[in-house]
Amino acid sequence: MRVALVAETFLPQMNGVVGSLLHVLRHLQAQGHETLVIAPRHDESPDPQALHGAELALLPSIPTPGYPELRLTVTSALRLTAILREFRPDVVHLASPFLLGWQALRAADALGIPTVAIYQTDVPGYAQRYGIPGLAPAFSRHVARIHQRATLTLAPSTSAMAELDGLGVTRLRHWARGVDGVRFHPDRRDAQWRSTVAPGGELVIGYVGRLAPEKQVADLAAIADIPGTRLVIVGDGPDRPALEQAMPHAVFLGFLGGERLAQAVAGFDLFVHPGENETFCQTVQEALASGVPVVATGRGGPVDLVQSSRTGWLYRPGDLDDLRERVLDLVGDDAKRRAFAASARDSVAHRTWARLGDELLGHYRHAMTAPVRAGIGPGLMKRAEAA
Repeated sequence: MRVALVAETFLPQMNGVVGSLLHVLRHLQAQGHETLVIAPRHDESPDPQALHGAELALLPSIPTPGYPELRLTVTSALRLTAILREFRPDVVHLASPFLLGWQALRAADALGIPTVAIYQTDVPGYAQRYGIPGLAPAFSRHVARIHQRATLTLAPSTSAMAELDGLGVTRLRHWARGVDGVRFHPDRRDAQWRSTVAPGGELVIGYVGRLAPEKQVADLAAIADIPGTRLVIVGDGPDRPALEQAMPHAVFLGFLGGERLAQAVAGFDLFVHPGENETFCQTVQEALASGVPVVATGRGGPVDLVQSSRTGWLYRPGDLDDLRERVLDLVGDDAKRRAFAASARDSVAHRTWARLGDELLGHYRHAMTAPVRAGIGPGLMKRAEAA
């Protein structure tokens, strides 16, 4: 099978979309498939070893105002048509499509190539968090247009499926995310690491993720002063200076990856995630795999991952008093926290990337056997190009 994967963001930028894509590339290589990644060009080129044998087509891009890590790709459907025609893919994988993904979808349609769109980013929700709520309806319409047009859309959680269903998306299937249970494991817990972040022997409450408005990290101020605890925040982003000022006693470790990240997560006694716009929330799953109980908002992807009163707690969205009470419940009860930790690992042990990769191949094959829909045609493409 020949698979073209189109990514709105890619290496060296690392986020949930990029991480998932790298696991997909690894699985496709292991199964003997040929791949091409189409992505925005950064100043720094990706490490060839990280591509898992994929060809690479990098396109000119510019930084997004106020969010320079996110690149806006400067290209056209005609340029993407030429790239796809040369590679001759059997299917086009659209990773969290919005701008580049929309152009790639048009190009694939014009060539009669089936498309599998991966819904992974709540762009309308992000508009609300970034103070531009007036754009949310237009973003919702664009998201609906993309996923209604794709041959098949894969959503990672029940909440994401419900959201897409509400937008009128019908060719919809569930596809979650795998977790690296070897890297994220309770055995990574290290007493020396814990002593550096909590030298007084405090319980460690951790968060991992971007420090940006959509993650609602500022909500962690509600638990930053709990006696006998140390709040440790892993990640970076535009909100970091303000967060450091608001939570002066928290430990900010910046971005961590690989073994350093796994060690940090396993070193937590409790993981907290306040973001309400998560379509899945891979960091929650990695905490569970590390044997760490989780307190997360009862909205979005975490609802599928956190089993209340077994692996953690879901608190009422937006209710920071409830967040604090749920954290206090586990901080103050060692036996309950240990019981939740023991159940956490078991709850996600079956979610291997090999299993999820095989599921994805099945979705590709389903899309490839779907009836071919009429492409948009070269005339319409040229008119759109001129608009």
